[in-house]
Amino acid sequence: MPGVRRFEVDDVLYPFESHWYEWDGACMHYIDEGEGMPVVMLHGNPTWSFLYRKVIRQLRGTCRCIAPDYPGFGFSDHPKGYGYTPPEHAGWVKALLAHLALDRYVLVMQDWGGPIGLSIAVEAPEKVAGMLLLNTWCWAPLMNARLFSWVMGGPFREWMHQKHNVFARKVLPWGIAGSSKYDPDVIDAYLSPFSTYESRRGTAEFPYQIRKSSAWLAAIENQLKLLKPVPKEMVWATKDPAFGSDAYIHRWRSYFPDIFVERVNDASHYLQEDCPEKIVAALGRVFDTIAIRENTEPDT
Repeated sequence: MPGVRRFEVDDVLYPFESHWYEWDGACMHYIDEGEGMPVVMLHGNPTWSFLYRKVIRQLRGTCRCIAPDYPGFGFSDHPKGYGYTPPEHAGWVKALLAHLALDRYVLVMQDWGGPIGLSIAVEAPEKVAGMLLLNTWCWAPLMNARLFSWVMGGPFREWMHQKHNVFARKVLPWGIAGSSKYDPDVIDAYLSPFSTYESRRGTAEFPYQIRKSSAWLAAIENQLKLLKPVPKEMVWATKDPAFGSDAYIHRWRSYFPDIFVERVNDASHYLQEDCPEKIVAALGRVFDTIAIRENTEPDT
């Protein structure tokens, strides 16, 4: 049975056809727009494919844009017995990529999309044509992240996020620097997936998992060297209260010393809202590097 949109969203803001992948009795929603090199765009908390709408509108004429909603987010179902943990989300994304038979693709990863995407990438680095990192991480949490996890993902997380929807109502607008946080249609699109207590289990679980998933994160970190040859860039929003500091950039450069970083001083955590043109430009440079390498590789 195909999935259904569980709420209304402005067609002008989100002018995309819905696609559905059914697995284990539930449906994952995803966008699949354009043709050419597949670009898989992975979101974090408490967002969904709507976050990438500005990027997709600019890119769909030049590549194939694929943006899934994790189970419990966006239009995707809430699978029975689902724990909403990052490894579970990664399992769904991995299954979707297999379903779509993607032999090579570019990964765009922000927030929890980083660990989720990189956990898949290190398992099959030969499939990763390129990467773009957007205010994300992939290691056991630093002190600021651990403190955030204790506050937002501690004993009162159900009261905060499931009862009062704090992450979607308060944290998300706080992480947008530009004018879109004042647009009621945009904010409504972000709030609509989380209209009930039960629908907010995913948003409550993610901050807890910053600490809980430490071992999983460290295991991915230990394999990042496998991705060193992959063409990659970073677009980094310096107003981000979570990842804006140079400490995160330096940490990424310890794994990928030659990575180009574009700092954006007027963008915050949800930089897809604030500077989509920077993301599109960075992807263009990644595509150029991929093309140059493919044209200079010797025949085998």
